[in-house]
Amino acid sequence: MMLEGKVAIVTGSGGGIGREIALAMAEAGAKVVINDIGASLGGEGFDTTPAQQTKAIIEQKGGQAAINTDSVGEWANAQKIVQCALDNFGRVDIVVNNAGILRDQIFHRMSPEEWLSVINVHLNGSFFVSRAAAEHFRKQESGAFVHITSTSGLIGNFGQANYSAAKLGIVALSKSIALDMKRYNVRSNCLAPFAWSRMTSSIPAETPEQKARVERLMRMGPEKNAPLAVFLASDAAKDVSGQIFAPRMHELFLFSQNRPIKSVHSEAGWTPEKIAEIALPAMRSSFVPLERSGDVFSWDPV
Repeated sequence: MMLEGKVAIVTGSGGGIGREIALAMAEAGAKVVINDIGASLGGEGFDTTPAQQTKAIIEQKGGQAAINTDSVGEWANAQKIVQCALDNFGRVDIVVNNAGILRDQIFHRMSPEEWLSVINVHLNGSFFVSRAAAEHFRKQESGAFVHITSTSGLIGNFGQANYSAAKLGIVALSKSIALDMKRYNVRSNCLAPFAWSRMTSSIPAETPEQKARVERLMRMGPEKNAPLAVFLASDAAKDVSGQIFAPRMHELFLFSQNRPIKSVHSEAGWTPEKIAEIALPAMRSSFVPLERSGDVFSWDPV
């Protein structure tokens, strides 16, 4: 019961990874606010059934849960989501920013609406809900944020400029929260999940390579990501903040973060020509390859 007495908000917890995190947190003793609007993968529609199903499972197992169906993509709604925790359980200790949509499109065909809608739910939504909870975390001098990022942002992927940008932006948001709120004993970390879920079901499976990648993903259920989320939200992780983790089947990864990896110096300064002649050859061997997540994680999950 690592979360005994704590109250958790899990956005997008009507299904998939969010539901599994909500269930695991309830099983660990937390009271859970299930936030989900029941929209399609692309963000259209509204249905309370997914949230009700998550709540029913939690209550069947003896846990406590409340439902909020406001979209994270609006500032006023974020206040309502946090207020739901306060109204039902009197406090808030944990925020898991998991809600998301997909509008995949090759970059040169991506519309402004496809860009803005994804950025709004993933990045703006993570800021809105985190910011709404931050005031309460600051006053009680405790709290934990777990933000769901993606290897699409950390490494790269085709046709996901909007999603990748939002997910990498969430990493910077998490780091900023960790730095700004350390004085209040508030922690902020990122989790990049590997799982076959609604969010990954749109991955193409046409070529042999694509089919092999999807086959690997299908072996990994969304529940494999929940233990790490519970740990990061618990007091056992009180000294862990500003980090990026990834669970993959039975593997756990800690991701590197941007740091200088090579330098060259010219006492007389640089000209474009000198950069081409001297700096480029010196740095080229340290260039990061243009890879996708599937290229980096190419082995079968273990």
